[in-house]
Amino acid sequence: MRHPEARLPSGQNLAKKARGPQQNPSMIKYIGSKRKLIAELLATVQTLPKVETVLDLFSGTSRVGSALRAHGYRVTANDHNAYAYALAQCYVAADPDRWTTAASEHIGRFNQMLGEPGYFTRTYCEEARYFQPKNGARVDAIREAISGMSLPAPLEAILLVSLMEAADRVDSTVGLQMAYLKQWAPRAYNDLSLRLPELVRGPAGSACMLDAFECVRGPSHDLVYLDPPYNQHKYLNNYHVWESLVRWDKPEVYGIARKRVDCRQYDSPFNSRTRIRSAFEALVDSIDARYLVVSFSDEGYVTEAELRAILERRGPTAVSRVDFRRYVGAQIGIYNPAGIKTGKVGHLRNQELIFTVACGGGQLPALA
Repeated sequence: MRHPEARLPSGQNLAKKARGPQQNPSMIKYIGSKRKLIAELLATVQTLPKVETVLDLFSGTSRVGSALRAHGYRVTANDHNAYAYALAQCYVAADPDRWTTAASEHIGRFNQMLGEPGYFTRTYCEEARYFQPKNGARVDAIREAISGMSLPAPLEAILLVSLMEAADRVDSTVGLQMAYLKQWAPRAYNDLSLRLPELVRGPAGSACMLDAFECVRGPSHDLVYLDPPYNQHKYLNNYHVWESLVRWDKPEVYGIARKRVDCRQYDSPFNSRTRIRSAFEALVDSIDARYLVVSFSDEGYVTEAELRAILERRGPTAVSRVDFRRYVGAQIGIYNPAGIKTGKVGHLRNQELIFTVACGGGQLPALA
């Protein structure tokens, strides 16, 4: 591994190093994505000595996990949502040398398929307006084809990610599936076209679809990266279309957004103002690792002081801050079917807090 223990490169040089040798793959639009923090996170991890294995406990799109893999770390990516599990299988676990040819051949055939309207078209193109019906019909046809193939899990995940990303490129939202645009987005008129996902080279990782508390009861890792939900917004609700596309369980839906009915029952302490602090504290206390890296927004339910107090129980803690433009969908116009603009614009910028913790009495290089 490339982790100097005596003289550490400057943060600026580490950030430059983090951008090579491979760019982070293109992925779906995602409000929880850490795309703009990749260089900072990699720079942070690369200062920590003798780190080879990393657990990404709330992996989401696997942007962080895939970037770590590309830079030589062996990553386990975990998320309880099915769409995130597919992304982790594709970008963290799949072997490009083994699956590229087969995936390319399937994708080539899918791009020649005609549409066949079904559940996806009815639910997300007619009852709602996330996609043009012509593209929904092709999603239906391709997803049914994948479902009937009995493919090896890594290959199926690559194809599902290819289909998800293709649909994302022709959707009519601002990145959340809680609403859709009043007028069709220009990209929605384009024809659905699948591409081979940008598979990542690096140490073979693994993907899990477990509750976070269950996952940390598994093998220990040199470092655990935590990017938990931090307020009332639930990722299952925000990306319910992708969840249904991957599961292909054709669930009952409700409301204008045509969300899965299980969105009503889903409950996480990390989305609760009254429960998040105790849940986060219990999770941090149960982790077996030499280092923790925690990403948390300053608009979360837990304050910086509260987070620091929890983390300092495990060891020396440092924090850095990254300022970024806040995602405000209402600025560019989200409307309900009645033509009423929804959402209020609040503050326009946020800070992402990145905490680094040396567990068990160790020292952080920056604190040495």
